[in-house]
Amino acid sequence: MTPSLADLDGKIDGFTSLLGKPAIRLPGVAIYRGDCVEALSELRESCADLVVTSPPYNIGKEYESKCSVEGYAAWCALWLRGIRRVVAPQGAFWLNLGYFEVPGRGRAIPIPYVIWNLVPFYLMQEVVWNYGAGVASRRSFSPRNEKFLWYVSDPSEYVFNLDAVRDTNVKYPNQRKNGRLRCNPLGKNPSDVWQFSKVTSGADRSSPERTAHPAQFPVAVIERIVRACSNVGDLILDPFMGSGTVAEVAMRLGRAVVGIEIDARYVELARGRLRRAREVLIAEQAQGRLFSLE
Repeated sequence: MTPSLADLDGKIDGFTSLLGKPAIRLPGVAIYRGDCVEALSELRESCADLVVTSPPYNIGKEYESKCSVEGYAAWCALWLRGIRRVVAPQGAFWLNLGYFEVPGRGRAIPIPYVIWNLVPFYLMQEVVWNYGAGVASRRSFSPRNEKFLWYVSDPSEYVFNLDAVRDTNVKYPNQRKNGRLRCNPLGKNPSDVWQFSKVTSGADRSSPERTAHPAQFPVAVIERIVRACSNVGDLILDPFMGSGTVAEVAMRLGRAVVGIEIDARYVELARGRLRRAREVLIAEQAQGRLFSLE
């Protein structure tokens, strides 16, 4: 059953009473500008069903201040503790991280290796996102993947909606054994290696969903996570919101969403993006109602 806007808004009300007026407020959506470490400390415990986020990688991007490996790990410990506090007992936390150099040890160390012992969740699985095109290299293999780490609060009880994310690209969908189909009619398990293209930029090659943010999630990746690890009507939190991909996906899939972003430029970017997505969603719903009357 699709939740009403009143139901989704009810989930947001508890955040506005604690964090104040959001920078962006739409039905079922609240986006705050601020430091997520501070914001997370003000939220009530167990308020989020799913957290999906990607913090800065400490590689000198325009939206971050590069620091030592030790300093970066100490900062990660702060927001990780905050996220653990707010995730519900049956909730999940999906973390996307890339690579950075550890002086004297390695040029491209996966960041999850560095903060492994700092994450106060149970690690269910590492998912490898293979994004196809990317940076070329002459003295090493060209990098073509990042990691998504799937954590849960309780490994004995968590949400996993496999049927919602099955891959319909099955080579032999009608193959049978002893008269029974060998493959689920809805498709196969997508596995832990995901093939999704990056959000590209540049003349004649820019992705349709591209914004001005330099490190934007593809919508398709976030859709799979949200569908698999949350239910309609749940509340999704993204403490490093960036361009607002998690918020857009949550809104389209009938989840309430709260985002936190420290950079005013990206809050404004998300404002326009979410308003456009809202307009499209309203038009699609109106069209659906029109054809349901025929």
